[in-house]
Amino acid sequence: MRYRLLGRSGLRVSELCLGAMVFGDTRGSWGATREDAREILSRFTEAGGNFIDTASNYARGASEEIVGELVAPDRDRWVLATKYTCSSRPEDPNAGGNHKKSLVQSLETSLRRLKVDYVDVLWVHIWDALTPIEEVVRALDDVVRAGKALYVGVSDTPAWVVAKAVTLAEVRGWSPFVALQVPYSLIERSVERELLPMARGLDLAVTAWSPLGDGLLSGRYGSDRAQPSDSRIAGVAAHRLSERNLRIADAVNTVAKDRGVSSAQVAIAWITAQQYRAEIIPIVGVRTPAQLADNLGALEIELTADELAHLDTVSAIELGFPHGFGGFQLAYGSTLALIDNHRPQFEVPLSRDHQRI
Repeated sequence: MRYRLLGRSGLRVSELCLGAMVFGDTRGSWGATREDAREILSRFTEAGGNFIDTASNYARGASEEIVGELVAPDRDRWVLATKYTCSSRPEDPNAGGNHKKSLVQSLETSLRRLKVDYVDVLWVHIWDALTPIEEVVRALDDVVRAGKALYVGVSDTPAWVVAKAVTLAEVRGWSPFVALQVPYSLIERSVERELLPMARGLDLAVTAWSPLGDGLLSGRYGSDRAQPSDSRIAGVAAHRLSERNLRIADAVNTVAKDRGVSSAQVAIAWITAQQYRAEIIPIVGVRTPAQLADNLGALEIELTADELAHLDTVSAIELGFPHGFGGFQLAYGSTLALIDNHRPQFEVPLSRDHQRI
C-alpha cells in the first residue's frame, strides 16, 4: 500500500479507502456482520490501509458504532472520516440539510457513536440548495477551530458550488475543502466533465465511490451472463442493465479473463490509472473479507496502453461544450505549438482527435 496526500493538506492517506457503508446493514445478505467487519478491518490494516469512510446515516448509525469500536485500540493511526447532511428524522425539517443546526446535531451524534473526540475528515454528504454556501463554510470552520474535525471535504455537490466554497474559504481565512467525493467508474464517467477538472485545478483529492458501478463490473454481469437472483440492483435492472453498460462489463470481463485476474480488479485498476485527471482514491465498499482481498489485488495490476484505450473507448462519454471547442485556437493563432506551458495543471485544449489545436 502506498500513500497519497489528501488534496492540499499534508495528511497522508492510503491509496485505497475502506468504505464502511454496509457495516451493520441488516438487509438480508447485503450487509457485513460485526464479525466480518472486524476481519475486513484487520486485513485492511495488514495491507497498510489507514483511511476509513463512514456516515451518520449508514446502517442507521450502526456503521459508525462498529467503526468506532474497531478503530478504538489504535485510533490515532486511522484517518477517520464521516459525513453529515442526510436527515435523521424525516418529519423534522431541521434534522437534515447543511445548515449549522444540522451540522452540530449530526456531528455530536457521530462523535458519540464513534466514541472519539474528533474525526479526521468531516464530509458534507450532499448539496443542500436551501442553505447558503457561506453558512456551510463558516459552520465547518467553527467545528475545525473547536477541534472536532481536522479537515473538511464535500461529496456529491455541483462543481460551481464547490469552487465557490473553496474561494470563499480562501478569502475569509476559513478551513477550505481538501477533498471531493463523487461516484466514478467505467460505468459512471460524467464527473469528467466538470468535477474532476475542478478538483485538479483546486488541488482537491477525489475519493471515488462505487468504483464497480453498483456491482456491474464485479464479473457477475455481462451480455453472456444471467442476472444474479440476489443482485442488489435487481430492482433497477431497466436503469442499470443497459446495452451500453453491458458492453462495458463485457470489455472488463474480457480484459480480466486475458489477464487471469478478476473483473473487479480490472475496474479498480482502471480508476487508479486515471491519476492524470485528478488525485483519485477509490473507496472499496466490501461486505466480506474475500471481497476485500480481491479488491486489494487491484494494486498489483498495471493495465497496458492498449487495455486502457479499449476500456476508454467502450465507456467514453460526450463531454460536451466547452470541452474540445475548436474556437479556443482563436486565443493562440498559429503559435500554440510554440508555447511552453509551465503550468501543467491547466490542460491545453484538445481537438476531437486529442491533438493540440
